[in-house]
Amino acid sequence: MGDLEYRKLSETEIAENLLSLPGWAVRDGLLGREFEFPAYLDGADFAHRIARIADDLDHHPEIRIGWRKVSISVNTHAVHGISPYDFELARRIDALRSDFA
Repeated sequence: MGDLEYRKLSETEIAENLLSLPGWAVRDGLLGREFEFPAYLDGADFAHRIARIADDLDHHPEIRIGWRKVSISVNTHAVHGISPYDFELARRIDALRSDFA
């Protein structure tokens, strides 16, 4: 995690990071994505595992569990915007998603 720091990313840096994270987007100042699952409990299990990853990183997103869907949104309150930590968390969440394919 060498280059992770709590600093607000520029619009250019955000756009560059989004190129490597299909499905993620910035809306209302939050980096977010919705994931779909074949069953409700799959989504609940995914959300639980996200919570553990987030706690390990000490960077906690909003997680909403719906019927066969999980929505994630995050930003870095300390910098009033999106930081490298938000994108690191998104990458870890995407890697976790492959366990549910």
